Amino acid sequence: MDLDGSEQDLEVKEYSPVCVGREDDIKKSKRMTAVVHDREVVIFYHKGEYHAMDIRCYHSGGPLHLGEIEEFDGRPCIVCPWHKYKITLATGEGLYQSINPRDPSAKPEWCSKGVKQRIHTVTVDNGNIYVTLSKEPFKCDSDFYATGDFKVIQSSF
Repeated sequence: MDLDGSEQDLEVKEYSPVCVGREDDIKKSKRMTAVVHDREVVIFYHKGEYHAMDIRCYHSGGPLHLGEIEEFDGRPCIVCPWHKYKITLATGEGLYQSINPRDPSAKPEWCSKGVKQRIHTVTVDNGNIYVTLSKEPFKCDSDFYATGDFKVIQSSF
């Protein structure tokens, strides 16, 4: 038995696209949830674009699928309903406002905490929506809540 081949086959399967629904359905609801290779994701349809990310907020596991989409510094973000953390739909960056306390005339500026939420690729083919999990090798804060005991989507078994 070729162990290297088995691991490679497992990796190919883990990063293969998974059909999560129909384009017509998500355009009506503006969001949907799905399990893609045992990882829970939320898919958003916002201003003609699709975005997918881990369903649980990187901060403390809040349910992002229940959050509102708002724009901050010209970037659409999902706002976690638990603690109001702002996460860009396009990059998964956590945003916060900062001010220089030594400058009394300073105005708050939006700053990035870096990528905190793992985002995934969404494609559309013949009216079907597909999600492909991120292959980015870096550790992401949302990875902690992405699988295991923190799952929020109940299986039908």
